[in-house]
Amino acid sequence: MTDTQFSPAHGIAFIEGAYMPLAQASVPLTDRGFVRSDATYDVVHVWQGRFFRLDDHIERFEASMRGLRMSLPYSASEIASILMECVRRSGLRDSYVQMTCTRGIPPRGTRDPRLCQNRFYAFAQPFVWIANEEQRRDGLRMVVSSVQRIQPEAVDPRIKNFHWLDLTMGILEAYDHDATVAVLVDRDGNVTEGAGFNVFAVRNGVLATPDRGVFEGMTRRTVIEIAEESGIPCEVRQVSAGELRAADEIFITSTAGGIMPVTALDGHIYGDGKPGALTCRIQDTYWHRQDVGRFCTNVDYRDGAA
Repeated sequence: MTDTQFSPAHGIAFIEGAYMPLAQASVPLTDRGFVRSDATYDVVHVWQGRFFRLDDHIERFEASMRGLRMSLPYSASEIASILMECVRRSGLRDSYVQMTCTRGIPPRGTRDPRLCQNRFYAFAQPFVWIANEEQRRDGLRMVVSSVQRIQPEAVDPRIKNFHWLDLTMGILEAYDHDATVAVLVDRDGNVTEGAGFNVFAVRNGVLATPDRGVFEGMTRRTVIEIAEESGIPCEVRQVSAGELRAADEIFITSTAGGIMPVTALDGHIYGDGKPGALTCRIQDTYWHRQDVGRFCTNVDYRDGAA
């Protein structure tokens, strides 16, 4: 590794009570989080020096841990302080910040998950975008994948998890068709989600987003709130692949990028290849909320990295 990789600006991690350059951070090979995907996590972003919905992300993280029968010796306020410190030490004004709880390392000779001591990892790194600047401006190319999403009866997607093989195969299928992202369907042909994002369809001025088989993303929640406050009808319900293809506008939502327009689905061009008016309106409102409001938490960079 080069010395520059150890620069705080490349990321800071918190492991076993210590802060360190992200490039030096590691996970034990026998941690069930690594060998069994036995973990949960959450991601919050910092934009222009402010966390967005930090408390909501930590609340959801704690709910995910309860769902997997995990616990940590840190309170919500202590987790917030750790995440804040990772960002402060990095000096990053725009950052992707992850908190992770793994099952931990099982005692030798047993597979009993109850005997593991759950472990906490956190890191801040430069902001991660699902879409590059051109794609955010002009729109993404998406496909409806032939890969079926893991059913929620098997793995509850409302608990953020590392079960990404179906989503990864969807990404590869998108690339095979000269697209960037893929949305997966359930066994009944209803749209679910893609790798790290939720999807919205717009038809006759009404938003619709899937209600089942999806991770209930924080950006998705924000869009639903924006719609309610702006008088835009928004329906949270089943959305068939056919309905998505018949939409006037399509956009995806993610902490890693906000609201991102889709201007081509399965090769069909939407809106003359330009983002739709309602998508742009919601996109502008979303980014305005990063500047002011009750969901913003300022990072105190005093004595941090330059």
